[in-house]
Amino acid sequence: MKRSINKLKRLSLVVLLSTSLSNCNDDFFDSQPDNLLSKESIFKNRQQTERWWAGLFSNIQDIWNYPYGYQYGLMSDEMDASNWTNPSINSGSISADNYYFPFINYYERIRLSTIFMENIDKNDEILALNNGPEIIRQYKGEAQFLRAYYYWIMMKHLGPVAIQPLQSGSPDDSYQIPRSTWSECVEFVLAEMAEAKQNLPTDYYQGGTADIDGTQVGRINKIIVEAVESQILLYNASPLFNGNTELADFRNFDGTQLIPQSYDSNKWAIAASAAKEAIDIAEANGKALYHDSNSDPFIAAYNSVKKLYWEGWNTEGIWLRPSSQNYSWEIHSAPRSTQNTGYNGLGVVQRLVDDFRMNNGESIEESTTYTETGYAPSNTPYYSAGTNNMYVGREPRFYAWINFNGATHPSIPRANQPYVQFFSTGNSGKVGAPRDWPKTGYTVRKNVHPSFRSDQNTFGRPAMLIRLAELYLNYAEALNESNPSHSDVLLYLNKVRTRAGLPELSPGLSQEEMREQIRHERRIEFCFEAGHRFFDVRRWKIADKLGSDQGGAFYGMNMNEGTELSSDAYHTRVLAFTRAQWQRRFYFFPYGQNEIDRNKELVQFPGY
Repeated sequence: MKRSINKLKRLSLVVLLSTSLSNCNDDFFDSQPDNLLSKESIFKNRQQTERWWAGLFSNIQDIWNYPYGYQYGLMSDEMDASNWTNPSINSGSISADNYYFPFINYYERIRLSTIFMENIDKNDEILALNNGPEIIRQYKGEAQFLRAYYYWIMMKHLGPVAIQPLQSGSPDDSYQIPRSTWSECVEFVLAEMAEAKQNLPTDYYQGGTADIDGTQVGRINKIIVEAVESQILLYNASPLFNGNTELADFRNFDGTQLIPQSYDSNKWAIAASAAKEAIDIAEANGKALYHDSNSDPFIAAYNSVKKLYWEGWNTEGIWLRPSSQNYSWEIHSAPRSTQNTGYNGLGVVQRLVDDFRMNNGESIEESTTYTETGYAPSNTPYYSAGTNNMYVGREPRFYAWINFNGATHPSIPRANQPYVQFFSTGNSGKVGAPRDWPKTGYTVRKNVHPSFRSDQNTFGRPAMLIRLAELYLNYAEALNESNPSHSDVLLYLNKVRTRAGLPELSPGLSQEEMREQIRHERRIEFCFEAGHRFFDVRRWKIADKLGSDQGGAFYGMNMNEGTELSSDAYHTRVLAFTRAQWQRRFYFFPYGQNEIDRNKELVQFPGY
C-alpha cells in the first residue's frame, strides 16, 4: 500500500493491535483446539493475552468499507447502488429471517471482553513488568469500554437490548433474558464507560513529553470515551427515545414499557453538558477543526474539506481506526473514466445534491442566481466549460464531495478524460456499461484520494469514527433544545459552517429555525459518513416527513439521454428509483428469528 511515511509511520498502534484489526481475530477465538490452547494457558502467557485483548477491537466498524460504509447511505436519502445491491429495507422485505445487523458478533465480543476482564489479573508475565499493574489497569479499562460500546452499537440498531450477566457464565446457565428498558440500557452503558474511564489515560503520550505516541493510535482514552458519552446522551434526549408515545406498544411480555413515554427536557441539558465536556478535553489535548491555508477563502475551504480525510485526521480525529479499507470505498465511488476503470456505482440522490448550498450560504430555493438552464462559458478548477449552470456557484463541499456531469476528475483519469461525463454516451455514462453507472447521474467524491487509480491500492490512512465537528454539532443541537438563547449555539454551528466556506449565520433565528439549520448542517457535513444520516432521521422522527422521507420516489438526471456535455435532455429531473414507503418498524432492525426462538423472554420489535 502506498503510504505517506511521515504520517502513517505513526499508525502502528503496537504491532499487536494493528495486526489484529486487519487480520482475522476470529481465527484465534474459534479455531484453536481446547487441548492445545486453554483459557488458563492464554492468560498465563503475555503474548496470547495481548492477542486476546487486541481481538476485542475487531468489531469496531470500518466506516469506509462494505457493509458498514455503504449500507447506511444506501438505506437513507443519500445514496443508491441498486444496479449492484439494494438492502432489503428499501423494498420493505426486511424481516426477522432476512435482516442486516450482525448482533451475534457483538454479543460474542461482549462475552470475550468479560472473560478478559475476569482473567487479565492472573498474567504474572505482565505483572512482572516495571509498569505491569498500569498496563493491566489500562487493558481492563479498554475492555470494559468496548463491552459497553458494543452494547451501544446494538442499541442504535435494535433499540432496547437484552443485557448479558456481567460474569462470563457457562453453557449450562440460563440465558432467558428480556430486553432492558431504553433508560436502563443507557444507564448501564454510561455507568460502564464512567468506570472504564477511571482506568484510562487522557491520551497516550510519549514518556515525559507532550507529544502524542503515534504507535498507540486507536487505543481507547478518556477523549474517546467522553465523545461516545456525548453521542449516547444526544440520542437519549432525541424524540425517538424521549417521550415517544408512538412506541407505546413496544413492551416486554410482562408489560414493561421499553421506550420512555414522558418527555424530559432536562435530557437535552445533560447532553449539552456532556458535549461541551467532550469538546473541552479534546481541545485541551490539541484537537481542532482541520483548516488548509490559502489566500483565496474558497480554495482554502475546498481544500480543508477535501483533504480532511487524508491530511486532517490527526488534527480533527477524536477516535481513529488505524486500518481502513479506503480502496473499497474509492473504487466503488470512482467514475469509470478513472485510470484502469472505477466501478462508478455509489450514486448520490438528487435531493442531497439540491441540499448543498450556494457559495453565499443560500439554499437553491432562496438563491436569485441558481438556474438549471444554460451552461458555464469556461473551465474552472472544479468543472469544465459546458457544465450545466445548476452546478455553478455552489459551496466548496459540493465540489469536494460530489461528482456531477462536467466535474473535474476526482482522481487519476484515463488519458484525455479530465472531466467526468455522466450523459448517456459519456465516459462514465450508461452506454457500454451493464451495471457500472449511477442511476441518478452523480457519484460520491468524498474521501476519494487524488492519487487513486483502480489498479493500485490507495493512499493509506485511518478512519475517523468520531471527529471534532460531530462534537460541535452535538453541542449546538443539545444546547439549542435546552437553552436556545445561549450564544454557544451559534458559535459552534458557525465554526463548522465557516470551515466549509459558508458565511456565519447572524443572531436572531428562532429555536425552530436554528434547529433546522443544525439539522441541515449535519445532513451536509456528515453525508455518506458513519451512518449519521440513517440514525439522525430516525432519532429526530422525521423519516416520513417531506424533504427527509426515506421511502417513495427518488430523482436524478436522465441517464438515458445525452451525446454531449451540454445536453438539455440529460439535464432533466427524472425518476431514478423508488423505495418502499416508510413504515414504523423501520425505526429499528429486528433481532434475528433464531435469537427469538432461543430466548423466550425476548420480544421482537413490533412489525417484524
